[in-house]
Amino acid sequence: MFELLGIPPQVLLGQLLLGLINGSFYAVLSLGLAVIFGLLNIINFAHGALYMAAAFVAWMLLEYLGIGYWPALILAPLIVGAFGVLLERTMLSRLYHLDHLYGLLLTFGLALIIQGLFRNYYGISGLPYQIPEALSGGRNLGFMFLPNYRAWVVVASILVCFGTWFMIEKTRLGAYLRAATENPTLVGAFGINVPLMIMLTYGFGVALAGFAGVLAAPIYSVNPNMGADLIIVVFAVVVIGGMGSIMGAILTGYMLGLIEGLTRVFYPEGSAVVIFVIMAIVLLIKPEGLFGRTA
Repeated sequence: MFELLGIPPQVLLGQLLLGLINGSFYAVLSLGLAVIFGLLNIINFAHGALYMAAAFVAWMLLEYLGIGYWPALILAPLIVGAFGVLLERTMLSRLYHLDHLYGLLLTFGLALIIQGLFRNYYGISGLPYQIPEALSGGRNLGFMFLPNYRAWVVVASILVCFGTWFMIEKTRLGAYLRAATENPTLVGAFGINVPLMIMLTYGFGVALAGFAGVLAAPIYSVNPNMGADLIIVVFAVVVIGGMGSIMGAILTGYMLGLIEGLTRVFYPEGSAVVIFVIMAIVLLIKPEGLFGRTA
């Protein structure tokens, strides 16, 4: 195989694959943010903390109750989603008619509280979470050894992302959700319980973060800072894709993961900031984002 600018193809393809894996997390997390902002107009800064909380829930289910990875993949997002519903009913529902800044400040405060609680009880060293037996081992692709679990992360994220997009854009339920965002009074007049739909939508967006948290638990050590380290990047992904754009969040997540992987090959020092440089350029050229609608 030929070299590109002196870079061996094994290195290039390996980093692209790792970028795709990172992009899978960006896509699922930014999708949850886009659902919450696009349908509820809430900037959910607690998203990273809830992602971290779901990883801890999965760890606690295994450690204290002996419940393994596969049930935790369903239970942890449901538990964190239910907590999100509680937050929406008790706090966020009071802010819908106020400026976005109030929701951002509230969720930022909640993120600090959640993160502080877990740091207080579990420290910051990180807790290991075992890869399920069915996904242990890996495959030799010739240019790199791909662990089965990381391949599963990519497949699972694609299924969840495009399943969510289909539900919101192509089904009657999705049509009701979008209509409730645009004109809640009219939708309520047809007998649809708009506050219930809003509450469940927020819970669903949080559950997506929870799903990403369980996927991340066997790859990264489960620690209170795992959400804080990721949430700024994920917000940049959402801004680049277009605030509230479902497909924009998905495609931009994968695309930026790949770009980040390429940057690690050609200019490793810039890999930590390349997403923010792209965000600055996009905001200068197209402030509504690549897939966003003009106001």
